[in-house]
Amino acid sequence: MCGADTLLTKRCQEACVMTGPRPYDNTELPMPTHPVHSTCWFEIPVTDLERSVAFYNVVLDTDMTIEEAGPNPVAFFPVSDPKTGISGHLYPGKPSTDGPTVHLVAPDTLAATKSRIEAAGGTVVSPNIDIPAGSFFYARDPDGNSIGIFQSNA
Repeated sequence: MCGADTLLTKRCQEACVMTGPRPYDNTELPMPTHPVHSTCWFEIPVTDLERSVAFYNVVLDTDMTIEEAGPNPVAFFPVSDPKTGISGHLYPGKPSTDGPTVHLVAPDTLAATKSRIEAAGGTVVSPNIDIPAGSFFYARDPDGNSIGIFQSNA
């Protein structure tokens, strides 16, 4: 049995499964403990979808469009490979200045992205923060949602 206190090599962790009865049906099937990615989708609520699409298009130097095929209009963040990439969408909803921060990838430099955020009506709220994988900064979109903009060292 695998648990939080078990020390395993990376290879062992990939193969680690928990066994035993599942609480909802009492079957004895193995249950994986770790997904391939810990995030599968994100949603950013906005008050004005068209304005927000324009903001994120400028900031990320992309071409998001509003889709009306589902129950609500949404605008999807583009991803290079829809089968393996992780993405999300904007949707009409209630923004939160106290909600989680979604980190997005800078299309070029952090300095250039900061300039586009401010020019498009957002607010940069931190200096660049260096971490082993790269650098990022915090900002707010026009609705006050917290976003991080990340640039990899690679």
